[in-house]
Parts: sequence; C-alpha cells; structure tokens
Amino acid sequence: MQAQRLESTLAKVPAITLGFWLLKIAATTLGETAGDAASMSLHLGYLTSTLIFAALFATLVLAQIRASSFRPTLYWSTIIATTTVGTTLADFADRSLGIGYAGGSSLLLALLGASLLLWRRSTGSVAVGSVRSGKAEMFYWVTIMFSQTLGTALGDWSADTAGLGYQGAAVVFGSALAVVALMYWRTAASRTALFWAAFILTRPLGAVLGDFLDKPITSGGLELSRFAASAVLLGAMVVALRLLPQRAAAVAH
Repeated sequence: MQAQRLESTLAKVPAITLGFWLLKIAATTLGETAGDAASMSLHLGYLTSTLIFAALFATLVLAQIRASSFRPTLYWSTIIATTTVGTTLADFADRSLGIGYAGGSSLLLALLGASLLLWRRSTGSVAVGSVRSGKAEMFYWVTIMFSQTLGTALGDWSADTAGLGYQGAAVVFGSALAVVALMYWRTAASRTALFWAAFILTRPLGAVLGDFLDKPITSGGLELSRFAASAVLLGAMVVALRLLPQRAAAVAH
C-alpha cells in the first residue's frame, strides 16, 4: 500500500540530475554512430534504417506507457531509439529528399514547437514532473523524437554548411549548454523552458561528437569504426546506469 502511494507521487521519467545530462549526451552520441552504422556501414540506406528504428521506437514507447512506474533501463533504451531514428530520419530528409540542412532544421523546429504547444494546451504543462498519464507520455516522446531529429539536422548544418567543422560546432553547442546552465543557477528563468533548451542542445552536440568519432580524417573526423564507437558508448551507458543515481521525478502539482 505504501509502495502504491509512493508511485502515485512520482513521474515515469527520471529526475533531472548531472547523471541525467551525462547519459543524455552519451545516448545522443551513440544515436549518431549507431544510425550511421546501419544506414552507411551496413548499406541499409536512410529510409530502411529509419523504418527499422521507428518500429523499435514505437515498441519501446508502448512498453513505456504500459509500465506502472519509472524503469531506468527501459527509459534510456527508448531515448537511444529516439536518437537513432532521429539520425536516420534527418539524413533521409536532408539528403535523400533534398530538403537540405537549413530546410530540414526549419521544418523540424516548427514541428517541435507545435508539439510543445499542443502538449501544453492538452495537459496544462510540459514540465517533466507532469509525465504521468498516457497522454502526457505520448506528447513527451513525440516531442523528444522531433528534438532528436532537429538536433541531427542542426548539427550537420553547423558542421558542414556553416563551416564550423565538428570540433568547432561542438564548442558552439557546448558553450550554449553552459549558458543554459548558468541561467539555471543564476536567474529565475523558467526551469521547464531551460530544461527543454538544454535537452534540445544536447542532441546537436551529440551529433557532431558522433560525426567527429566516425567521419574520415580528411573530413575532420577520427575515422573510428562506427560499430566500435557504438559498442564503447553503449558499454559506458550500461556502466553509468549502474553507478549514477537514477530516480523518478516528483509529480508536478
């Protein structure tokens, strides 16, 4: 009975801690290397890879919704699925459909904004602590999927079209995250707005870090094996899940 009362005061997503952000960056970097491994190294192509990862994403989201409480392994598996499908979907739109990085980023930014707006109008809040009902969870994961896809397109645009390179783009997005962190500690800005700003920015950071690891040396990367890089990142996440505290966020009232 006491356990049931405790679960009723907790959301089905993790509390926002330093460990959360470290895992998020690792997951987004893994999504880039794993997505590229499927679409490029395995020669599955962007569309086929997107369909595979989208099916995995849908399956895991369904499991998330059916779960009675926060499950760390299930949650982070779903995050990884969003970032892999985000990688291949953005690449499909940008390269196969010819929308381009700027066009893809603009479209995805509009979709992300629409998702957050509809979520707020439908449930009254987009705060992490509000993710308890099935409806809120659906909005949460759709919003995350759009943010992951946007991050891939934005990262590619910054590194390639804007000419920053992978390291330069990483410095830009890392600096932007530092500004968000400073605002969190030094200002009274909305915690919910700062969370989503940081959540969105970690994706292009992970995208350029992933590209830096596996792209050719002539293109500014380290040319590491995509499979090896993905395995190392996945192993690091497994270890981190063991060592870093993982607890459910408190339900927002």
